[in-house]
Amino acid sequence: MVSSEGLSGSLPPVTTPVKQYGVTKPISMAGPTEADIQRSCALEKFLVEAGLYESKEEAAKREEVLCRIQEIVTDWVKQLTRLRGYTDQMVEDANAVIFTFGSYRLGVHGPDSDVDTLCVGPSYVNREEDFFFVLHKILAEREEVTELQPVPDAHVPVMKFKFDGIPIDLLYASISILVVPQDLDISDVSVLYNVDEPTVRSLNGCRVADQILKLVPNVEHFCTTLRCLKFWAKRRGVYSNVTGFLGGVNWALLVARVCQLYPNAVPSMLVSRFFRVYTQWRWPNPVMLCAIEEDELGFSVWDPRKNPRDRTHHMPIITPAYPCMNSSYNVSTSTLRVMMEQFQYGNNICEKIELNRVKWTALFEPYLFFDSYKNYLQVDIVAADADDLRAWKGWVESRLRQLTLMIERDTYGLLQCHPYPHEYVDASKPCGHCAFFMGLQMKQGEIVQEGQQFDIRGSVDEFRHSISMYMFWKPGMEISVSHVHRKQLPVYVFPDGYKRHWNMRLTPHQQSDKLSHDNGIACQTESGEKCLKRKKDPDGENSEQSRPEKRQSPDRSESVSPEIISCKLSSTSRGCFTSDLDEMIAEGNASSNSSNISSCSREDIGNESTAGCSEGSNGGDENPASSQSDSCDDLKSSLEDEHADQNRVIQDGFVEGLEVLDLSSLIFPGFVYYLFVFSISCLCVPEI
Repeated sequence: MVSSEGLSGSLPPVTTPVKQYGVTKPISMAGPTEADIQRSCALEKFLVEAGLYESKEEAAKREEVLCRIQEIVTDWVKQLTRLRGYTDQMVEDANAVIFTFGSYRLGVHGPDSDVDTLCVGPSYVNREEDFFFVLHKILAEREEVTELQPVPDAHVPVMKFKFDGIPIDLLYASISILVVPQDLDISDVSVLYNVDEPTVRSLNGCRVADQILKLVPNVEHFCTTLRCLKFWAKRRGVYSNVTGFLGGVNWALLVARVCQLYPNAVPSMLVSRFFRVYTQWRWPNPVMLCAIEEDELGFSVWDPRKNPRDRTHHMPIITPAYPCMNSSYNVSTSTLRVMMEQFQYGNNICEKIELNRVKWTALFEPYLFFDSYKNYLQVDIVAADADDLRAWKGWVESRLRQLTLMIERDTYGLLQCHPYPHEYVDASKPCGHCAFFMGLQMKQGEIVQEGQQFDIRGSVDEFRHSISMYMFWKPGMEISVSHVHRKQLPVYVFPDGYKRHWNMRLTPHQQSDKLSHDNGIACQTESGEKCLKRKKDPDGENSEQSRPEKRQSPDRSESVSPEIISCKLSSTSRGCFTSDLDEMIAEGNASSNSSNISSCSREDIGNESTAGCSEGSNGGDENPASSQSDSCDDLKSSLEDEHADQNRVIQDGFVEGLEVLDLSSLIFPGFVYYLFVFSISCLCVPEI
């Protein structure tokens, strides 16, 4: 009889299969080295010193506020139950449950973060009347509630307010049951029975957050990495879903996917791999944490094979909870270009950090937006008081993305816009005011025909018309759009309250951030007046400093006719960069006052800085439908070039790990990607 010891000794060693997180195998199972651990400690210390963590007192206050909101909504539902004639037992059992989602649920919120909350109520309590009128009135009467702002027509209807100083975003979902249990499992698909699309979107915030935490290998490492990258995105000006960049859930999904690809990595490694992966990602291949599932409930899921609109998405980041949706549908070609440039910037800095050439502070250098372009669009928003401004600004900001799309559509993509997701306030104005800015530049590498003009009056008129549809408009709510040169920027956009001289010393990373784009450009006004812009001396722009300061902010009462932006190439055109590019501005007809764009200065739109990318940027001109036929070896070496002594070997399944889903079967060959198709009566064709 063979003993169990002898039998076990004769068996070959059992190889433990590599655990798969997500839709593909990991890129690398390697753990951290001692240097990686030290860098992670340094990173966490930096995040603490940057004030990204709230204190115990602040955390306790948030918990208290959530408990009080829970009491308010429970009393609200009981009151409505009684008014609708239900029995005393029903009134006693009536309930509503508060769930959290977003940064608070994921554990990455900071001291100033809002708390995303969802109120789940019974089927007989509706959103349109009960939530936005009855509950709104209850909240308005409470002294702890300030800045109450209902947004019923949003893609996800929301009520915004501050409760004891804590910012709250409150959603509502009415599910098809009469009594909501206190221990409701919101992850169960049954909560989606017999509900409408806005309710599904409201419920999915919580469902997605729960799924993310279940699908990452290490929640603690995920949270630290996400906290770091959200801070980086805000510093670099690419954190804003409404403007066309990425919001909190988008960044969370991107980070979670990197955690799946490197399950044993510590935060310092994950930050570095994040930039390494997404500088190489082949958009529009989607980022997915799990396979897309279809259910018998019949809700539409993201599927470019069936839904033509899904084929137009440039940067698909798919939510993991049913029904799976693209959380980044707002991303346009312009904002994708800017983000790819910033990913490249982050990748370059992380490579230096791993070589111990720079510290973590270098990664979080603020983006010098007002040094990166020579021409800007300034959108001024004014209202009679702070409450009106809050509502009016929210409406305008939600449509700023459309302005960039309209301009690039009407100029056939030759004039690129970079919306900046920060607002600026002119405190000297007697009424409520804020302003947003967009950088303007010619598309790099494009051959422009001689005498070609960019008339953006029609784009601005269309934008202003869409803004005028605001159903809660009040007297005093106004908007103006104006073109300003860099030297004309108002002083309130600068941190110190005064204009910084362009020859002031910048840090080495800010110098790499601000690419040179003064290439011997000539400008000409309509009167034939010419001025030669020489290549600037690195020590400064003396000619610019000697000029008198121009208008600091547009005045609606002094509106002038819009400009026609035109560019002229020299006789020898070049296809790559614009050292030959002559620029000129021809002012529009003075009698045409169709939009409020003030006249340009004598210098004009040229091939400007590529949105602040450090040297080595790919320029950001990513083709969403780029070929998938690159060799596996090339892709492996470009993305995972680990040092030999760290024993990090590229896995055979690497290419499969990067390209999460082969869209060759999902997207029709030769399909042209369109952002939007607008139906307009007259499109201004550039003149030659």
